[in-house]
Amino acid sequence: MKLLSAALLSACCVTGAAHAQEYLPILQYHHVDASTPRSTSVSPDEFKQHMDYLKEAGYQVLDLATALQRIRSDQPLPDKAVAITFDDAYLNIYENGFPILKEHGFPFTVFINTGPIERGHRSFLTWSQMKEMQKSGGVFANHTVSHPYMLRLEEGETVDQWEQRIQQEVSDVESLLSSKLGSTPKMIAYPYGESNEVVRNLIRDQDMVGFGQQSGVVSKDSDFANLPRFPAAGPYAELSSLKVKLRAKPMPLNAIENGGDFANEQPVKMTLTLKEGRYRKHDLNCYVAGQGKASLNWVDDNVVVVEAERAFPVGRGRINCTMPDQSGRHYYWFSNVWIRTASEQRYVTD
Repeated sequence: MKLLSAALLSACCVTGAAHAQEYLPILQYHHVDASTPRSTSVSPDEFKQHMDYLKEAGYQVLDLATALQRIRSDQPLPDKAVAITFDDAYLNIYENGFPILKEHGFPFTVFINTGPIERGHRSFLTWSQMKEMQKSGGVFANHTVSHPYMLRLEEGETVDQWEQRIQQEVSDVESLLSSKLGSTPKMIAYPYGESNEVVRNLIRDQDMVGFGQQSGVVSKDSDFANLPRFPAAGPYAELSSLKVKLRAKPMPLNAIENGGDFANEQPVKMTLTLKEGRYRKHDLNCYVAGQGKASLNWVDDNVVVVEAERAFPVGRGRINCTMPDQSGRHYYWFSNVWIRTASEQRYVTD
């Protein structure tokens, strides 16, 4: 299978609505290694199994930046479109993942944190390796310099100083991508998936696309400063789980009220407003990380309040909502992430 270039992507998408889609599932990987932390790893054998399945099942693996531009421009994607991404620029992506991707002819995007690369850390990619990967469909994007918790204030730091630091974390990587690799796709994956409206506005102002770590499917209705991806490592590496996510559709939402990016000592809740349409609303289920099912209170035919049973612990917590489509072969999918801070930490919460 050859790389799906922008020209081929355009040609493959004019065959009619029956063979096109208007949304994109994006897979997120970190390590491709059997000896790294399981929570963020797939073994080389598992990764090959994933890539073999994509090929055998007829999935069209697209260049991420090109596919997103088509979605924003109301241009359909080929049926069974998907994109592949990695975070953190680990050397094992080159050693264990790249040969498999190259064999299959799949394009891919790696979000790099440049601090360890510039220091020559032996567990991270080199610029030379990245140039080699570029020749076979690799694209490299922004993951900040130092991989910080982007919303935390350092000791004695003011909000203005924090904003300047975060701007520098982003702009320094953009400069390195241009000087070392010749271009930047103007995309960033937020470290740990954390952002707030200040950060997202910074990304919008720079005409960049941002990615969180909530699961879901990208459509034109998505927030392009905080796009979802499906984790495909650790507990999500089973092929059966991957198949469900690859068939997912974006939840048909008109509005989301989630109370902001931060949680407190109260259980989180959010209000979802569905678009008009025939849906299997009685089959909507929402699951709270570490708790089980959320309670659902239907305010009217299209508005539901989703509430956790108890407060999140310190860290990131999420609610995932799924609903089968009329065929029962696909799930509509939506996820929301909140951050609960520790008392000793100072965060920018606006």
